[in-house]
Amino acid sequence: MALRTQISERQRRFGAELRRLREGAGLAVKDAGALVGMGGPQLSHIEAGRTGLDPDRLTTLLNAYGHMDETYVTALQEMGLSNGKGWWSAFKGSVNASALDLAESESTAASLSSYETLLIPGLLQVPRYSEVILSSDEKKMEFRRSRQQVIDGDGAIPFHAVIHEAALHTRFGGPDAMRDQLDHLVEISELDHVTIQILPFRCTDYVSTGTPFMIVHGAHRDLDTALMEHPGGTSYLSDQAEVAAYRAKFDALKALALPALDASLPLRSRVEHDSWGLVQHLRYTL
Repeated sequence: MALRTQISERQRRFGAELRRLREGAGLAVKDAGALVGMGGPQLSHIEAGRTGLDPDRLTTLLNAYGHMDETYVTALQEMGLSNGKGWWSAFKGSVNASALDLAESESTAASLSSYETLLIPGLLQVPRYSEVILSSDEKKMEFRRSRQQVIDGDGAIPFHAVIHEAALHTRFGGPDAMRDQLDHLVEISELDHVTIQILPFRCTDYVSTGTPFMIVHGAHRDLDTALMEHPGGTSYLSDQAEVAAYRAKFDALKALALPALDASLPLRSRVEHDSWGLVQHLRYTL
């Protein structure tokens, strides 16, 4: 089988998981390879994400590594068979490689947790807002709309966003566009699997992160990934201790943020301050 010249983040993660488990079991790469009838260099290519691994050989390795959790094994088998292709493949050349990796990660996630400071999360942006952020690039805007299917299309997955109030004050596209954006936040929060909370300016506690991040939750907790988007691309963290730290940060942010957007609650039953009330207040100041 020819080695891949372009490796997706999901393929890279599959290899990294195998390497982590092998090293945890104290096996040298040549000894692990011998268990499934391959040389050390071939297994090294698999651990580098340059090629995949069939389910039977994977199961043999995982058994030797002492990791036979059924959910984890099934998820890892799917990753090992991945060719990295999907709807996002049609945008190759129109968006950068990290954007393609992001789309693949989202499309294979069990759920998503997002924290944003100065922007509305991409998965929640309306076209008039995205147009400004993406400099009216039609292909990038189409790509973003396609990404949004992960939370509002067929097979949508749970999505929890904590958005800093600062993002609601930046009027990208002008007052009308921002009004549309705020209305959309309220509307999409009506979906049972979408939760949106606002972290208000008046929050007096501090969570040690000034960087927006998203946690891509895998089918198994050990396959969770934390990622940060920045101008140069996207950084992925898969070390379990690092991911656990971001899960703890997100839990702290949820606790500090206002109660979730919920347009269905009658006014008399609302708490004094909640995300819906803040969004409505800002909407009518536009």
